Amino acid sequence: MASIKAHKDGWRAFIFKQGVRKSKVFITKAAATTWARQVEMDIENGMLGKLPNKKFSDLLEKYLESVSVNKLGEKWETIRINNTLKMDIAKVGVSDFNSTHVAEWRDKRLETVSNATVLREWNLLSHVCSIAIIEWKWLSINPFKEVKRPKAPEARWRRISDDEIEHILIALGYDFTQPKTITARIGSAFIFSIESALRAGELCALTWAHVHDRHIHIPKSKNGFKRDVPLSKESRRILDELPKDNELAFNLKGSQIDALFRKAKSMRNIEGLHWHDTRHEALTRLSKKLNVMELAKIAGIRDLRILQNVYYNPNINDLADKF
Repeated sequence: MASIKAHKDGWRAFIFKQGVRKSKVFITKAAATTWARQVEMDIENGMLGKLPNKKFSDLLEKYLESVSVNKLGEKWETIRINNTLKMDIAKVGVSDFNSTHVAEWRDKRLETVSNATVLREWNLLSHVCSIAIIEWKWLSINPFKEVKRPKAPEARWRRISDDEIEHILIALGYDFTQPKTITARIGSAFIFSIESALRAGELCALTWAHVHDRHIHIPKSKNGFKRDVPLSKESRRILDELPKDNELAFNLKGSQIDALFRKAKSMRNIEGLHWHDTRHEALTRLSKKLNVMELAKIAGIRDLRILQNVYYNPNINDLADKF
């Protein structure tokens, strides 16, 4: 049976079982008890001692090299993991990694970044731990599931007005002729996003081989979904006017969209608008024509709660008209 005693820095858990001797100090008695219970279970199941002599940083690098590289969001995962590698949590050995380390990391991050940022990092690091348990056997538990998550911020309800669309297109030099410059193609992508609800990464990855007469095929999306997206007359027009001298339909990089779209907003004094708001705008407009299941299918959204709470923002008067 584990012994939990008060310590000058909190509570010390001490275990001596089947010849295995372990002790550790925790801030709270509850954390010490949870750790002791898990260690005792590991001893009984013969798991203790089988975890590799690695640090959490090794786990992050392994995930980056073998999992992140296969994702559409590799760029952002790389940034977040490289940032985490500089933190104290990365120095912890995987055999000692527990909820206390996660709680300390959470509290420290919340001092400098928003809840939304911490939650994005949290989801990534929790998935790292899940893969380590299931596939690599580097961990026996996922400490992120034992700690309270930060409160999620309210969902964005940003609509894009027709005036803002016009100002953005003017700033990008888009004039409905064949868009040969990078900025003009970003204008095309901007309108296309509002018509189709495609993510920026999906736009950049779209090839002519996946463009068909009445739809486009998305072979790989952010959440692993592959899907077909129907084309409106406007989105078909946009594709028809694009140059066909490259395998990629829009021939753009995410970094170009990010930098030049920000510049265009600044030129026209438009505040509070993000490129990702085009997806929200598109689904809100499409909701006048499609039901929620059709919207989820087109957008590649598995969880209908996300569609309802984040993207779907119908005008109450439009709903009243349906009655």
